[in-house]
Amino acid sequence: FYPFHSLSYCFDVYRRRFAPTTSWRDYALYVGFFPQLVAGPIVRFTQMRGQIEAPRRTTADGLGLGLAFLTLGLFEKIVLADTVFAPIADAVFNDAAHATAGGAWIGMIAFSGQIFCDFAGYSTCALGAALALGFRLPINFRNPYAAIGFSDFWRRWHISLSSWLRDYLYVSLGGNRHGEWKTYRNLMLTMLIGGLWHGAAWTFVAWGALHGAYLAIERYARERWLPAERRAGRALAIVYGAITLLAVMYAWVWFRARGFGDGWAITRALVDVGGLGAGLAASTFEQRLALVVFGLLVLVQALLRNTDPERVFRGLPPIVLGLLLAAMLCLIVLSPGNTHAFIYFQF
Repeated sequence: FYPFHSLSYCFDVYRRRFAPTTSWRDYALYVGFFPQLVAGPIVRFTQMRGQIEAPRRTTADGLGLGLAFLTLGLFEKIVLADTVFAPIADAVFNDAAHATAGGAWIGMIAFSGQIFCDFAGYSTCALGAALALGFRLPINFRNPYAAIGFSDFWRRWHISLSSWLRDYLYVSLGGNRHGEWKTYRNLMLTMLIGGLWHGAAWTFVAWGALHGAYLAIERYARERWLPAERRAGRALAIVYGAITLLAVMYAWVWFRARGFGDGWAITRALVDVGGLGAGLAASTFEQRLALVVFGLLVLVQALLRNTDPERVFRGLPPIVLGLLLAAMLCLIVLSPGNTHAFIYFQF
C-alpha cells in the first residue's frame, strides 16, 4: 500500500490538484500511517493533509467510537471470518477435486462470508485505531452484498481501491470518452490489472476478467434495455440484487481457488443441480451455521444499505450499545476458531 499512497500523491501533484507539502515528516506520516498501512483503506493526501498539519489529540468521543469500531472489526475477523466461515471454506477449496454440488455451494457461500468479514474487519479496526488517535479515515465498505448491480457493488466494496483504479487507471486510459468499444476495453483492462495486483496467478486474472465482463455487460444492457436504478421498481431491484450477489459469489471461487483445475472442479460441482439437494441434506451443523450466518449478514446489509456503523452506533441507546459490544467481546474471547492472518496481508 506504500505505492498506492505514493503514486496518488505524485499523480495529483503532477496534475496540479494541490501544491506539494514542504514537510518531509508530513509526507512520511501520510504514506506510513500505521492503522491502515498493511491493508487499507487507501487514503488520498487531500483526505489526510488537513488532519496531519493541524494538531491532533484524542477525545473521549473519538476514543469511545474508536474502541467500538475495534470491537466490531475484531468480531468480524475472529468470530465470523475465522471461526464460522474459514473452516467450511477451507475444507471445500483444499479438496476441490472431490467437491460435491452441496459442498461447492456451501464452500462458495462460506468464502464469500469469510473474505468480507476478514477484509471489512481489518478496515473497521483501522478506522477504529485512527479514531482513537484523533484521525478520521474514509469508510472502505458500505454494505456491498446489498448492491444492486456490479457498478454499485464496486462503489461499496473496497471503496478506496475501486476509486483509485477509477481515477488513476480507468480515467487515464480514456474512461468512457472515446466511444463504446474503448469504454469496454478500459473496463476490462482496469479489472484485469486490479485482479493481477492481488497476486501473480491466473486465478486472480480470471477473477478480474469476470468482474470486467460483469461491468461491461451491465453497461451494455443498461444503455439498451434496463431502466436506471432510480427508476427501477422494488421487485426488479430485489431480483437484480440477487443476481449481483450470486455473480459476485461465483467470482470469489476463482479468487480462492488454488489453480484453474480447482476453479473448474468447483464450477462443475456448482452446476450439478441434481446432486444439490442431497448434498445440502447431508450438510453438518457447522455448514448450516455458516449458511445461516451468511444469510443474516446479507439481511443486515440490506436493512442498513444506505447507512454505516458510525450512524448505527450513535443511533443506539447507550445501554443497548453497551450490551451489544459486551456480547461481541464475550464471543471474541470465547471463540474457539484458529487464528488466520488477514487475507489481504498477502497482496
